Amino acid sequence: MFEYLFSEEQLRFRDEVRDFVKAVPRQLILDMDADKIRFPTEFLQEAGRRNLLGCRYPKSLGGRGEDWVSACMVMEEVGTLSYILACVFGVGAELVCDAIVKHGTAEQQEKYVRPLLKGELFAAECLTEPRGGSDFFGATSTAEDRGDYFLLNGQKRFIVGAEGADFFLVYARTDPDAKPHEALTCLLVDRGPGVESVYQYGLMGCRGGGAGRLVFKDVKVPRENVLGRVHGAAAVFDTMMIPERLGTAAMTIGAARPALEIATRYSSKRKAFGRPINQFQGVSFQVAEAAMLLDASRAMAYATARAVDAGIEMRRIRRMVSEAKKFITESCQQAVHHALQVMGGIGYTNVFPLERIHRDLRLASIWTGTNEVMAMIIAHEWYREAAQSEPVRDYESDAVEAGALEEKIYE
Repeated sequence: MFEYLFSEEQLRFRDEVRDFVKAVPRQLILDMDADKIRFPTEFLQEAGRRNLLGCRYPKSLGGRGEDWVSACMVMEEVGTLSYILACVFGVGAELVCDAIVKHGTAEQQEKYVRPLLKGELFAAECLTEPRGGSDFFGATSTAEDRGDYFLLNGQKRFIVGAEGADFFLVYARTDPDAKPHEALTCLLVDRGPGVESVYQYGLMGCRGGGAGRLVFKDVKVPRENVLGRVHGAAAVFDTMMIPERLGTAAMTIGAARPALEIATRYSSKRKAFGRPINQFQGVSFQVAEAAMLLDASRAMAYATARAVDAGIEMRRIRRMVSEAKKFITESCQQAVHHALQVMGGIGYTNVFPLERIHRDLRLASIWTGTNEVMAMIIAHEWYREAAQSEPVRDYESDAVEAGALEEKIYE
C-alpha cells in the first residue's frame, strides 16, 4: 500500500476497510472455494451496513462521494481476502452502480442504487454469451420492442453473481438491421418469470461467486427499465470499461499481496544448509522480483486513477486503463508464481493458501476483456495519439548518418 498517496481522511477510510477485512470469517473463504457457498450474501450485507460499497457515488444516493484513488484503495484491500470476494464486491457496487449513476434516471437510481449500496439488493452484469465474449457488439440476445415493454430472449454465461443477484444489467439486440454499435440496448432486468440461472460451472478458481449461465425466455422488461436510450448501449458499455478494468487491476494487486507476505515470512523462518533461505539469492531475488512487480502495479493503478479523477481525454484514459489491466494482471500473476516457487513443495499443498491464490488469479487476465483485447486497444490508441502529436524535437536526426535518406526505405 502506498500510504503517502492518501490524505488523513483516506487513511482513516482504509482502516475502516481493513477492520472489515479482519472481520470476515475464515470459513467463508474456505467454503466458497469448496463450492459449499454459492454466493456470499452475508459478506455483501455487512459491507453495505458498514457503508463500504460504491464509495465513489454521491452521498445523496448512499455513497461516500470519494474519488477513484480511494476506490482503488478499497478494491486492493478487499482483494486481500480473495479474488472472488473482490469480484463480487465490485460487480454490483462498482460496475452496475456506475452504469445506473451515469446513465440512469432518478427513478432508476432510487430504485436500484440506494439498496445496492446498502447491501439490500445484489446485481450482476451480463455481457458474455455462449458464442463468445470479446466480440461484445456481436451479441445475439434479443429484446423485441412491444411498446410498453421489451420481450427479452437469449443467454448469457460466465456471469459472476448469476446465482445470487436480484437484478441484471443486460445488453440485448433491439435493432437487428443496424450497425453493431447502434444495435444494442442496455436493460435493467429484475429476477422473475422467464429468468433462469444455472449454477453449472466447475471453475478452476474463483468459486462461490455465483458464476453461472442466465437464460431469458420471453421476459417482459418494462420500458422504464431501459438504461440510457434505446439502441444506445454503446455509451453505457464505453463508460463501464473504466470500473471494469481499473477495478480489476486494483483488486488483483490485493489478491497477490498475501502470497508475497506469506513467502516473505516463510523464507525468513525456513532454514536450509544451516541458515534462513532468504539469505540465498535464488530465494531472495524472487521475493525482490515479486515486490517490484507489485509496486510497479500500484504505481500504474494509482496513476491511472488520478488520470480518471482529473477528467483527461477519454481516449487517453481508455489506453491507460487497458494498460493497467494488462500489465497489472500479468505482473501479479508472475508475482504469485515467484512466491509459490519460494515456498517450494509446501506451497503446492493446501497447507498455505498460495495454491488457491494462484488458481484464482488466473482469471484476472481473462475476464473484463482478455489481455489480448487490451493489447489491441493499447496499440490502436497509441498509434492514434502518435499521429496527432508533434515530437518535442526531431530525435531521428540525432544519429551520425541521419542524412542518409537513400537508406530510409519505407516501401
